[in-house]
Amino acid sequence: MKRAPHPFLVNVGRRVAELRADRALTQEKLAERAELSARYIQRVEAGGENLTLLTLLRLAEALEVEPAEFLQQALRGPAKPGRPPKKSGTTASRKVASRRIPKTPIG
Repeated sequence: MKRAPHPFLVNVGRRVAELRADRALTQEKLAERAELSARYIQRVEAGGENLTLLTLLRLAEALEVEPAEFLQQALRGPAKPGRPPKKSGTTASRKVASRRIPKTPIG
């Protein structure tokens, strides 16, 4: 049976997510900047990783903050699981572009 993440790690993860969102970065972009995997960033933000000090430093440099920023109390509540909803307009344009127009015989 898996244990619940430690509250301290959950708070650090929330701070990473807040600081990332404040800079309009995706998890993928933050991972690229910090030279980490996007999956690792997901686990950090979920409180499922016990980060090393060097990893905290890499994240701080990627987010352009002091490492101590991660130790402050998170301002927002827990993240909602799953993907955020798609922006309106993008789904509709994809559907329209993927529809085929039936060919009708000429003559």
